[in-house]
Amino acid sequence: MSPLAHCKVCASTVSGCRNAYIAVSLNLSFVLYVVHAYDHSDAEALNRRMAVRPAHFEGAQRLKEAGHFILGGALLNPDGQMIGSMMLLDFADETQLQEWLSWEPYVQQGIWETIDIKPFRQAAI
Repeated sequence: MSPLAHCKVCASTVSGCRNAYIAVSLNLSFVLYVVHAYDHSDAEALNRRMAVRPAHFEGAQRLKEAGHFILGGALLNPDGQMIGSMMLLDFADETQLQEWLSWEPYVQQGIWETIDIKPFRQAAI
């Protein structure tokens, strides 16, 4: 593998990327997805989120163990209250993304009201 080869996940050189060996040597096309998901805004929304949060964290841990979870956390309002989630996920294709959505607890339990998912390319800087 050439040290100047570029990772198909983040476009960095092989020496600077955790995904480079997999992406370059196996010639896989991974796609990063940025997820912005907003909770419902009714008075009980935060209570519902907190009740489902342990299952959501278990799912995020499974994603991390499988190499799909890059980073994530809660979106906050100006008062510091959780109002949604942001995740950066690494999947081979949209089929894997849809598979995740089919079991994600915040989706299945109706915590997120709106979900915006876009492909993401990390800047090579």
